[in-house]
Amino acid sequence: MNLPGKHQPHTRPIAEALDANQALGRLLERLRESQRRHALILPALAPALRPWVQPGPLDDEGWTLLVPNAAVAAKMRHALPHLEAVLAEAGCPPLPLRIKVRSGRP
Repeated sequence: MNLPGKHQPHTRPIAEALDANQALGRLLERLRESQRRHALILPALAPALRPWVQPGPLDDEGWTLLVPNAAVAAKMRHALPHLEAVLAEAGCPPLPLRIKVRSGRP
């Protein structure tokens, strides 16, 4: 029987396993960068929009923000220049910012 909080000798925490594999490590870096960018832009969003905007994938072609519907997407598209300026001011490398409506339920 395993004791809570004890790791088996052959198991590792997920973050350690991701860091150990080069491709998965890059994936983890992108995930962390997406979350960091989200934290930077959150204060720049209208308070009513904040709960609806989630960080999405970050790749070489841009960063995606996920929203639940077309109405939120439209409001976010109007805010893109301001959000890009916030990210630039924070020293983030410039990447196109995309808005995508999530399909399905959260």
